[in-house]
Amino acid sequence: MATDVTAAAHALLEARRTRQWLSALPEGARPQNAAEVVEIQALVAAQLGPIAGWKVGAASPQAEPSGVPLHARNLRFDATPYAAADFNVTAIEAEVGYRLGADLPPREAPYTREEVLAAVATMHATIEIVDTRFTALHVTDPLSHTADQGNHGALVVGPAVTDWHGVEPTQLPVTLRFNGEVAVQHVGGNTAGDPVRMLVWLANGAAHRHGGLKAGMVITTGSCTGLLHVPAGTVVQAVFDGFGSVETTIA
Repeated sequence: MATDVTAAAHALLEARRTRQWLSALPEGARPQNAAEVVEIQALVAAQLGPIAGWKVGAASPQAEPSGVPLHARNLRFDATPYAAADFNVTAIEAEVGYRLGADLPPREAPYTREEVLAAVATMHATIEIVDTRFTALHVTDPLSHTADQGNHGALVVGPAVTDWHGVEPTQLPVTLRFNGEVAVQHVGGNTAGDPVRMLVWLANGAAHRHGGLKAGMVITTGSCTGLLHVPAGTVVQAVFDGFGSVETTIA
């Protein structure tokens, strides 16, 4: 019997509205495969307002990427604090993001790596605030969590880096600080490896049902630091040496 993707989307949207968090999606509404996950994500996205970006990631450099649209209401381009009370959980990841300067509309012929890179205007240090509409992260099956906008809460986008063509994200030293104390410090750290592979994947498929990629969209490409929970009152700073930094506060 087919999964009731409409019931799944309704449950996730109601959890957002009421803040009555889910222990699991309803029986018969739990996705059984990646295609059903995408259907649920799309139904939820249709209710969350304009799409302003994407998050993509992969478990390894060889793994199939996954992606989910992000919404203008959840993107911030400055250090204005977030209220912890606006989230269910507040977990932090430092990531590298790309902002497009040109559209990449759906088309039959696949975009090449060179064409996708030509559409990128700037790169950015970013902080993703990871959240969930379930009672906790990892409380239910992985596909249900992925259907929940890939556990996205909000994205903070740091200043634009215009001279980015020589930047190799897999070799960037990254430091994540909480209230000035180092929480993570290493080089690289993104399980997906080359982030450009994910941009190409996104342009050639996942973004099509949402009208393709548009100039101004920010695409964040997976955690370089792993996921760390923080309490209210935490100042978060991510620094990519020689590239850029970004800061926010969970107030």
